Amino acid sequence: MVAHYQEVMERVHFTLEYLFKASPAILYQFLTDPPCLIRWFCDEVDINVDVYTFKWGKSEESAYVVDDFEEELFRLHWESADADEEHLEFKIFTSDVTDETILHISDYCDRGEEEDQQRYWDALMTRLRAVCGG
Repeated sequence: MVAHYQEVMERVHFTLEYLFKASPAILYQFLTDPPCLIRWFCDEVDINVDVYTFKWGKSEESAYVVDDFEEELFRLHWESADADEEHLEFKIFTSDVTDETILHISDYCDRGEEEDQQRYWDALMTRLRAVCGG
């Protein structure tokens, strides 16, 4: 008898917040519009109804839209996610104090990869600020 074991990595939820000078309308456009997404997030993106297919080099990943409230919330569920509650969520709101736009990101990663994911999102947000006007 041969036993096969597959290590199951524990997934952890994390949130990040970034400040932007761009308006919520502009930021929302860069989170949802294919020509804008390819400027900071992926190499290509196709939308078929409520399914976004993102391409990075030779790899691709599809996600379906769970929630979409213009200029406020955009939530995707990756088709490859093991758990139904796993999502990539972007919440957009304006600070009452500074009047800056705040992008709140909610995502999941394997335990132990939290720092790598934060660096990844930090780099993406640097690119996003550069293309959307801050």
